[in-house]
Amino acid sequence: MTGATLVVGLGHGDRGDDGVGPEVADRVSDRLRGEPGVRVVVEEDPAALLDLWRGHDHVVVVDAVVTGVPAGTLHRFDVGSAAPPLPERAWARTGTAGTHALGLADAVGLGRALGRLPARVAVVGVEAGRLDLGAGLSAPVAAAVEGAADLVLWEVALGAAGHR
Repeated sequence: MTGATLVVGLGHGDRGDDGVGPEVADRVSDRLRGEPGVRVVVEEDPAALLDLWRGHDHVVVVDAVVTGVPAGTLHRFDVGSAAPPLPERAWARTGTAGTHALGLADAVGLGRALGRLPARVAVVGVEAGRLDLGAGLSAPVAAAVEGAADLVLWEVALGAAGHR
C-alpha cells in the first residue's frame, strides 16, 4: 500500500502499560473498519519499523512512554524526515529503549541516518505507569486509550488531507 497512511501500535500486550500501543491500534482499526488508504498493524519490535514504514509517506506510531508525568498522560510529537531533528533531550520522551532492546527513538534515528524515515511520522505516546511482565494496562492508561485513539484518528485525517 505505497503512500497509504500506516498506523503502528507498538508494544507488548503482556507487559503492563507497554500494551497500550496494540490496544489503541485495535481501537483505531475497529473505528476505521477497513477505511481505504489506511493500514493498521501491531508490532512488538521497534526495529521492525524500518521495514514496516517503507513506501509510506505518513506514519502514526503509538507507544508507551516514560517521562515522569502521571500515567495516562498523552504526548504527541513529529519525528519524520520532514521534521527537524529533535534535540537530544527530547529523545527521553520516547523512552530510549523501554522494554524493547531497540527503542522507538533508536529506530527513528536509524531510519533518519539510513534515509528510510518517512516524511511525516507522528508519535502518539501514552505515559506508562507500570511495565510488569504478565500485567494488563493500569487503570489510568486504560482510561487514556480512547483519547489516544481519537488523537491517532485526527492524525490519520490530517494525513488524508495532506496537512502537516
